[in-house]
Amino acid sequence: MCDCNHHTDNLEWHNEKPYRLADFFDKWWDTYKQSPRGYIAPEQYKAVNAMRVCRTEALGVDYYACPDCGEITRVYHSCKNRFCPTCSWQDTVRWADRMKKQMMSVPHRHTVMTLPHQLNDLIKDNKREVLSILLRVAADTLKDWMEHKYNINPGIISVLHTFGETKEFHVHVHMIVSWGGIDIQTKALRTIKGEYVDYNFLKNKFRCKFEDQLVAMFDNGTLQHGFSDRVRFLQFIKGTNQKKWIIHLEPPMNIPTQVVRYIGRYSKRACLSEYKITRMEGENISFRYKDYKTQDSNNKPIERELELNYRDFFPRLLQHVPLPYFRIVRYYGLYSNRLSIPQEYLYSENDEAETENPADWESLQMEKTGENPLICIHCQTKKVYLYTKLKSRHADKTIIFKRVFINSSKLREQNVA
Repeated sequence: MCDCNHHTDNLEWHNEKPYRLADFFDKWWDTYKQSPRGYIAPEQYKAVNAMRVCRTEALGVDYYACPDCGEITRVYHSCKNRFCPTCSWQDTVRWADRMKKQMMSVPHRHTVMTLPHQLNDLIKDNKREVLSILLRVAADTLKDWMEHKYNINPGIISVLHTFGETKEFHVHVHMIVSWGGIDIQTKALRTIKGEYVDYNFLKNKFRCKFEDQLVAMFDNGTLQHGFSDRVRFLQFIKGTNQKKWIIHLEPPMNIPTQVVRYIGRYSKRACLSEYKITRMEGENISFRYKDYKTQDSNNKPIERELELNYRDFFPRLLQHVPLPYFRIVRYYGLYSNRLSIPQEYLYSENDEAETENPADWESLQMEKTGENPLICIHCQTKKVYLYTKLKSRHADKTIIFKRVFINSSKLREQNVA
């Protein structure tokens, strides 16, 4: 028992940020949906509703208490929606921890392939089909090239993005590509020497593969479009070839933890990070973004601020809500069947100095804030679980699940009070 003074102040652990996106939706969403700029899809309603109740009493609250002084910490349940900025971060850390244990012990490269903006309308009319084609074709481009040039089977992890820095529609795919793999003949694990890539060859290969798939969809009648005939459609496709399609490869990174966590936090994340929100005043919201067209003296993009009215902000943001049951993270090559990779070819954490990524809520908060939310700040005692409160969906009542009883006179005294 510690000798600190008895206290009864309740502590809530929300992991506070300067601004919460849910607060802006709480203020203006009900007004906006009365006369929206465009059709609001069911998955968009679901994402907004989930974000608004995330970490509130609506989803339930876990109560933890210090066994010495009775100090209470309330932990609010999360919505676990892929569009929620807070939940997506925690999901990313857990995903990174799983993935690094299943990657080959070779360097990996972060690769980005981008579609030209002339295709945006066609993509929006055929979202599920065309985005699936993009993910598949981007991976096949690199996989085929590495098989023919280096005679190896690589592993590829792909993550879809439909947004740019200002949250406009900007379709591209991030990939974690093994810079090496299993030799097709000898079945040995080999690393590719050097970083050289024939960008023009890859760009043309990527473009041709993607356009072939679009033409095939047009010919079999599965492509939604507004073209009068095949000639008009092919002329449109030819017009997208005036500029070279964009492919970007970063230098190889050796440690899978560095690769996955870097790319995961950059790629497998919510559309807008709440840390980038700078102001929420009246009907307007402002957020920071990087202007890649303008660079400073260190060749880094200039950071700017964009201010939008809620009537412009909501449709711009919600167009990036993932389609129902659409997998925005996919695996190709050897990583599509990781059980086929010999155990001795997988990365071993024995060679890595970093600690393992946290997987539980408590560890995640410790990594993010530097503090353990379940350690009493007065007694330095580990708090223990008391019970969970849930609001019933079918009646105006609260359901309490209780699994632990604390034999503490101070805590019982607090509850009676």
